[in-house]
Amino acid sequence: MKRAFVFPGQGSQVVGMGQELAEAFPVAREVFEEVNDALGQKLSTLMFEGPIEELTLTENAQPALMAVSMAVVRVLQSEGNISLGDHAAFVAGHSLGEYSALTAVGSLELSDAARLLKLRGQSMQQAVPVGEGAMAALLGLDFDAAKAVAEEAAQGEVCSAANDNAPGQVVISGHKGAVERALDIAKAKGAKRAVLLPVSAPFHCSLMAPAADAMAEALAGVTLQAPSVPVICNVAADVVTDPETIRNLLVEQVTGVVRWRESVEFMKSQGIEQLVELGAGKVLSGLVRRIDRELTSANAGSSAEIEELLKSF
Repeated sequence: MKRAFVFPGQGSQVVGMGQELAEAFPVAREVFEEVNDALGQKLSTLMFEGPIEELTLTENAQPALMAVSMAVVRVLQSEGNISLGDHAAFVAGHSLGEYSALTAVGSLELSDAARLLKLRGQSMQQAVPVGEGAMAALLGLDFDAAKAVAEEAAQGEVCSAANDNAPGQVVISGHKGAVERALDIAKAKGAKRAVLLPVSAPFHCSLMAPAADAMAEALAGVTLQAPSVPVICNVAADVVTDPETIRNLLVEQVTGVVRWRESVEFMKSQGIEQLVELGAGKVLSGLVRRIDRELTSANAGSSAEIEELLKSF
């Protein structure tokens, strides 16, 4: 079976994530300790014990989700001798998950990824004062229709498509007033639902330009290796293997559209039969079913799920 491994983004965080892995596997504990050391904070304690309000802060959620994904990767390697280089045709990650994917295939060092994601979270939060930006999910409209809604709602402000997650599931982002106008326009144009999302900043739109500048500076000082498995990058929805191109696309990703639907469709066109979601939650597995019912999905976020996955290799 031809597989791709995918890595979740923000919104998959829950209190307790990774704790069972840390208790069961020394290699998982080592990942969490390395991330704690890189950040100079007890992120693992926050992951295991909460509170959820603090864990959900972008600067904590981003490195925390990457840490859980990497713990799963290391457990697969130690328990099942599963290397992504031998078992994955592609890797991809949703937004911050792209950093997890790059770390999993040796393009980024774990400690660098943790520090970059902490900064990414901080700079995204600081780019727009709280309450000035918003994001909303438009359900039941295709990408082009959602894009047209955002453009009509902008009226001189920023409002644009941010995530093309699945057919009929598009997220828009921008100034709060413009995003709120888009809700009414979307409903008038036939959206099944149009709802504001509980996020702290308007990600993946031009308002994030200061964060993109901060990431460009930080990424310039980090060594990137060629990945051991081809990476499907969010903003290209295509294979990228050149380290300098990856660096540039990670900067572009901060303000660019997460082209997840197209990324999955591209992998299917290359013969992928199963997407394996490594890390917290099952968000991406749910999207796979909406994108293409011929694709199967599997999850590995707990020791039981890892055990089940290892049987299938």
